[in-house]
Amino acid sequence: VQLQASGGGLVQAGDSLRLSCEASARTLSRYTQGWFRRAPGKEREFVAAISGFGARTYYADFVKGRFTISRDNAKNTVFLQMNNLKPEDTAVYYCAAELKPGGDYRGPSGYYYWGQGTQVTVSS
Repeated sequence: VQLQASGGGLVQAGDSLRLSCEASARTLSRYTQGWFRRAPGKEREFVAAISGFGARTYYADFVKGRFTISRDNAKNTVFLQMNNLKPEDTAVYYCAAELKPGGDYRGPSGYYYWGQGTQVTVSS
């Protein structure tokens, strides 16, 4: 299984971006998928997750009300709509797929598959 993340870029504070994560396997649609990010000098941190078929969504407190995670299972793709971006959102964003049985959706070790990351840079 491969995950291809895209949509990052350089934007100004207050702008929006939409990240995409396309999976090579349709079977991932039944599993929780998530987005994480790693800022320079920091550890990878949880951003958002969506359950299989999109029934439930979860967000880190620092993105609530600004980011929205969604999925299009027909396209094997999970999206992260990011609005009102702030300089502190600057990071490499990674998508993760297939939560392990009993795994914590907020923890990087909880997923089987990872994308390569896409850089998001927000200037002030």
